[in-house]
Amino acid sequence: MQFPPSSFLVVLAAVLAFPSALADAADAGPVTIVHAFACTDYVQGKVFIISKEGKIEWEYPAQNANDLAVLSNGNLLFNTGHGAREVTRTKEIVFDYQSKSEIYTCQRLPDGNTFVGECGSGRLLILNPNGGIVREVRLLPEGKDGGHAYMRCARVLENGHFLVAHFADKVVKEYDATGKVLREIPAAGGPHSVIRLANGNTVISCGDAPGGSRVFEVDPQGLTVWQVQGDEVAGHSLKFPTGIQRLPNGNTLICNWLGHGQFGKSPHLVEVTPDKRAVWSFADHKAVRTISNVVLLDETRTPAVNP
Repeated sequence: MQFPPSSFLVVLAAVLAFPSALADAADAGPVTIVHAFACTDYVQGKVFIISKEGKIEWEYPAQNANDLAVLSNGNLLFNTGHGAREVTRTKEIVFDYQSKSEIYTCQRLPDGNTFVGECGSGRLLILNPNGGIVREVRLLPEGKDGGHAYMRCARVLENGHFLVAHFADKVVKEYDATGKVLREIPAAGGPHSVIRLANGNTVISCGDAPGGSRVFEVDPQGLTVWQVQGDEVAGHSLKFPTGIQRLPNGNTLICNWLGHGQFGKSPHLVEVTPDKRAVWSFADHKAVRTISNVVLLDETRTPAVNP
């Protein structure tokens, strides 16, 4: 179809005057973000799968459930107080490791082995699919007990280093493959979870001790480049941030643990934009007591009910 020259000029003028017009036309309009997810409920001792409508679809008992992964085969890997376990959606146990030490963190590695961090013993372990120890890194001397708060979540990095949240000592440490300390990041409030971003920055969640109730991001030089804390997100007060994710859209998903007398006083989960606005939250205080960690199962963008 051809437009008369005068009509073309009118259309061109409109586009120049309102450059967002073409983007609006391509977009379906205002949207809201909806998530289905798996999560750990430390207080109830359960692992849940919750639909995007907020309904519990699946659950499994797991004492002191704190860390969680949803594997590519659909199975769930999580800690069990003094162990780590993988179960199918039909609740068949396909991997199980038990220890005398408390365990609060686990991770499936690309080679099929499993990483666990033993809190009390201070051991970082790589386990084969049968639960046998492939490699052991001791952060504490043999026989020394680090106690209940020595370690929370930890991760094996692509380069083989370990990132460990030392909750009681209020510091995150990066270790090489032999257990040598390469870096320390102070984390007032007590670090619970730590992730390394593709750009080399590190994101840390901190508990409710003085200076905590926050999530912050530091660059490789240790400079804080982003932080959200306390009551900065309107209507979503951070009580005890635990599990964290940096999402592909640039937002940060925060688990807001509501123990220590905070039950019901804020949402369990909140997705926060870089400018500290909440775009999604979950707050079913009847079915769920606390959430320590979460894995999104999908992200659905739907038309907003009240744009």
